[in-house]
Order: sequence, then C-alpha cells, then structure tokens
Amino acid sequence: MKTLLSIICSKQAKNSLILIILLFLYIFICAFSYVNAVSTDLSESFFRLHVIANSDSDADQALKYKVRDNLIEYMNTLCTNVISKEEALEIAKNNKDNFKQIAEKTISENGFNYPVTVEIGNFSFPTKEYGDVSLPAGYYDALRVKIGKAQGKNWWCVMFPPLCFVNVSSGIVPEESKEQIKDELNDEEYSIITNVDNSEIKFKFGLIEWFMNNDLLTAKK
Repeated sequence: MKTLLSIICSKQAKNSLILIILLFLYIFICAFSYVNAVSTDLSESFFRLHVIANSDSDADQALKYKVRDNLIEYMNTLCTNVISKEEALEIAKNNKDNFKQIAEKTISENGFNYPVTVEIGNFSFPTKEYGDVSLPAGYYDALRVKIGKAQGKNWWCVMFPPLCFVNVSSGIVPEESKEQIKDELNDEEYSIITNVDNSEIKFKFGLIEWFMNNDLLTAKK
C-alpha cells in the first residue's frame, strides 16, 4: 500500500513539475515574442546620432560636443521637411562624406588632428531619456562618428524623429516631436516610451531591458 501510494505521489509530483516547466516556457516564449516585436518596431522607427570622443579628458569631451553641435546643425538644414526614417537615413548616407568633413574641420579648428571615422549601421544602445520620452535599450540604426581612438564617453540623440534639437533640461518633448513619434509607432509602443511612470508600462519597459541586457534580444539586423 505504501509502495503504491509513493508511486502515485511520485507520479503526481513529476506531472506537476512538468506542468510548471511547460508554463514557465510558455511565459518565456510569450515574453520573448512580445519584446522582440516591440524592439524590432522601435529599431525600425528611429534613426540616431552617436558621437564617440577620443578619450575622457576634459579637452576631448569638450571637442566631442563641438563636433556634435556642428553635425546637428548640418543635419537640421538637410532634414527640415523629412517625414520618414527611411528618408532621413537616405539623406545621411548621401551626405556621409560631408559629415566626416564637418567633423574633421571642427577638430582642426580647435587645434587637434584626430582622424574621424563615420559609420552608418545598426548598433547597440543603452536606455536613454530625452525629456519625458524614454527609449529602451536595443539595436537602432545610427550615424556613428568616432573621433580619434574613440575610447571616451559617447553622446547620442535621435535624428529622426527629431529629438536632437529638444532641450532635454526642460524635461518636456514638444508635442510636434511627439506627434511624429506617434505616427511611427502603434499605441502600445508609444505608451511604453512616454508613460514609464505607469506601473504596467514600467514592467514592460523593464522586460525589454532585461532581454537586451542578457543578450536575448534578436532585433539586431
């Protein structure tokens, strides 16, 4: 009798364990599918600018910001009427050499002779806040400008939709910029990047970051 009871209990325990494992796998797969879909959509909706300083010295960091300012000013003249990420990306590709020349000229005018490398590709970015808009960590298309050894702290913004020109210190992104972002995303994705104070949205935002930080995100191109 005891033997039969132990067999039954053992079988029940085994079945329960299997159910728990299957439930865990189901939840993981659902979460992964959700995060991957959101990350892919965000990646396909934003085009970013990434400037990496030669080093962390005060002079090199100050130079980085001067290069950044001149690049943004030039990009602003090109993208005044741009209405899509694809258009902004195409303009950047067509003016890649001009971006390099602007960076090199800025560096030379400030008494340095660092080489400049300009790349357009899909790169990994950490979580970044732009006023009251927060972009989760992920892979994004970007124009990357590397100054000299490119071993210093880097700076990045969003070239499309245009958040490079937002005064982040105010903590508010203009409604015009938000409308452009909203046009690029569905309601769920827009909520994730603009309502991170909401507990449910905060959980979803954290879920995306967790997958990214553990190299489980597959949105990379």
